[in-house]
Amino acid sequence: MKIAVTSQNRKTITNHAGKCRKFWIYEVEDNSVQGKQLLEIPLSQSFHESDHNAPHPLDGVKLLISGGHGQGLQHRLQRMGIVALATAETDPDKAVAAWLAGKLIEKSPDAHDGQGHGQGHGHGPSSQVIGPL
Repeated sequence: MKIAVTSQNRKTITNHAGKCRKFWIYEVEDNSVQGKQLLEIPLSQSFHESDHNAPHPLDGVKLLISGGHGQGLQHRLQRMGIVALATAETDPDKAVAAWLAGKLIEKSPDAHDGQGHGQGHGHGPSSQVIGPL
């Protein structure tokens, strides 16, 4: 199974997944990380810019972990067969390890107007612990 984690700076989990162009791709087998590589995509392939009906570099990924995403992106990812998960965790490796252990705390995705700035990012009672599908 493949897990993608948004990481524009290659160090931390990026908010606003629709604009992200760098993703850590984790290969997971038997609930264990087998490999990790960075996928960099051009601006035209970011979710905000790309054609919703065209193939995408994240096709084949089963889970996308980000700091936040809008409902439109969540629906698009669902159509692609990708579960979208927003978390307050900032470390990509820790987020994947926590998810594999069933301990990653999920927060509500951002409900934003396309810009995604100035939002509360869903911290609070809507958070829940989540793990493998």
